[in-house]
Amino acid sequence: MADTNPKDTKTVFLYIIGTVVFLGVLGFVSTGKFPFANFSWSLVFFKAISNVSSKGNNLAIQGIVSYLSQTNKTLHVVTSKIEHPSVLEVFRYLEKQKLADVTYLDVDKFGLISLEKLKISIKSNTVLISIMYANNEMGAIQPIKEIGALVKGIRLERGPKSLPIYFHIDAVQGLNYLDCDINVLGVDALSASGHKIHAPKGIGFLYLRAGVKLRPVTYGGHQEYNLRPGTLNVPAIVGLGKAVELVQKNKTENIQKIKKIKEALIKELAKIENMRFNGPEDGAQLPNIINVSFLKAEGESILMMLDLAGIAISTGSACSSGSLEPSPILTAMGVKPEWSHGSMRISLSKFNSLPEVKVFVQELKVAIAKLRKMAP
Repeated sequence: MADTNPKDTKTVFLYIIGTVVFLGVLGFVSTGKFPFANFSWSLVFFKAISNVSSKGNNLAIQGIVSYLSQTNKTLHVVTSKIEHPSVLEVFRYLEKQKLADVTYLDVDKFGLISLEKLKISIKSNTVLISIMYANNEMGAIQPIKEIGALVKGIRLERGPKSLPIYFHIDAVQGLNYLDCDINVLGVDALSASGHKIHAPKGIGFLYLRAGVKLRPVTYGGHQEYNLRPGTLNVPAIVGLGKAVELVQKNKTENIQKIKKIKEALIKELAKIENMRFNGPEDGAQLPNIINVSFLKAEGESILMMLDLAGIAISTGSACSSGSLEPSPILTAMGVKPEWSHGSMRISLSKFNSLPEVKVFVQELKVAIAKLRKMAP
């Protein structure tokens, strides 16, 4: 659902038009007038590439490794086993092309990485660590500030003339609810999508700290610092800028509202027999996501039955080659197949309300009862 009033974006639209025409880039600013300055980036020289997050992830990861591989034969990179496919698939590609050795960090039963294991995994030739700020399937929030401090310490130990080490985060899920001040987080690259904060679909951004070196992964134009060719989608950029402004303005109020709905929903879901919640305890989980599993009630079937009732959820199962496979995220957390097959993700937003909880749970109970009755 979009959250942008055209009247509110008129001034911003004219400002960005000027930026595009006269500078040819998006994000080259040092004042608080630019829409994205709301994330406390206004005092930092940075590049913001207009993009969707999947392309931003590709550009950050491939671009950094490609640039450094020009002068270094053997590179090492680190990520986790529960990243978004636009991150995991890129790392697998780097392995396949023998551009870098990759360490895939395990997660615990709550979906959280271990800082100690991360420290141990870092080598003298490690050039990039890419960790999702918060997981899209079960909402686990990773210790990003601590990782940022760790990377900064390693960079200082190596010195300016040695091999650099960068820290990239996929902040798509966290942008709406978590602190995205890049100075606090200590990140070198941050990618995000607009649709998660009710901006137009198909727009996002990749933040790059000054000094981060990378090569483009697409060619044919000189837009956006020669890193991503193509005409800028100005209306979508305007919508994204306004959406960022609204997030910062209403974040506290929205989070409080969503938490109340989530608490009520958890209370009702816990009453259903043979169920379990997946993910971290409250505090280490996004306020808008619930991942829950039901025995003998397949997640995809629940999804379709609720869809017929006008309710939209998503499932932790993925369809591969015509057969249902357990969620790789839940599998990495040690969740057994009989539970992960019955998993589903419930995502809330500021547009939801408490009365909807009762309607949702009623329809869910009907669906589960029907499926369990048919189960062998």
